[in-house]
Amino acid sequence: QVHLVESGGGLVQAGGSLRLSCAASGRTFSTYNMAWFRQAPGKEREFVAAIRWSGGNTYYADSVKGRFTISREYAKNTVYLQMNSLKPEDTALYYCHAGGAYSSDSYTTGSGYWGRGTQVTVVS
Repeated sequence: QVHLVESGGGLVQAGGSLRLSCAASGRTFSTYNMAWFRQAPGKEREFVAAIRWSGGNTYYADSVKGRFTISREYAKNTVYLQMNSLKPEDTALYYCHAGGAYSSDSYTTGSGYWGRGTQVTVVS
């Protein structure tokens, strides 16, 4: 069982930056592929970024490529999402996910674990 807690969301102006954190409980954190998803009001949840359990591979949605960076810190059982050059269309509830299947160009959630989310609001 993995318990995920997201933090770091907030209100920011367009062009600004935020860093989201996802703290994971459990001894097996280092064995899980991890990802970030987001859901805007009235829209379906969409994939944002993923990182392999080893930390050596990352994968991004086209909409955030070049602006967002996913990373993980094993000593703190934490995954980060550094978000730069934020746009109003990045406004959403951001969720952390653990335990999905990672390939070179996809991340599938399967029966993994979700956090409760952290709100990001970007104003112009």
